[in-house]
Amino acid sequence: MVDNSTARKFQKELNSGLVSLVLLTVLAASDDDLYGYEIARRLQRASEGEPLFKEGTIYPVLRALAAGGLLASRIVPSYSGPPRRYYRITEQGRVVLAGWLDAWRTTRDFVNQFTEPQRRIDGAARRG
Repeated sequence: MVDNSTARKFQKELNSGLVSLVLLTVLAASDDDLYGYEIARRLQRASEGEPLFKEGTIYPVLRALAAGGLLASRIVPSYSGPPRRYYRITEQGRVVLAGWLDAWRTTRDFVNQFTEPQRRIDGAARRG
């Protein structure tokens, strides 16, 4: 039996490498600049209510991506609260994202060879 804390630890480690990829992808798909809460809501909607990572984890990653030149940001005053920092992907960010997506697809396909039962059956049938 798998301990729930073990599953949570694995998910946390897995997510740590995916947050940047997902954030760049969300921003690349948007025609508008987005602020952190908007991004968090999109992630929540995409995961049907329970995102894989918490809203608070995206802000340090957004700052790091901006510091690395992959995102540009601007601060806009808000009438309903504190100023909002809006982000958009840069051209450098789009180039990096393309490489990361290739790496993700390669990794996903490799892992799926071992974790997807139908693929194992299909692969054995092709070899046999």
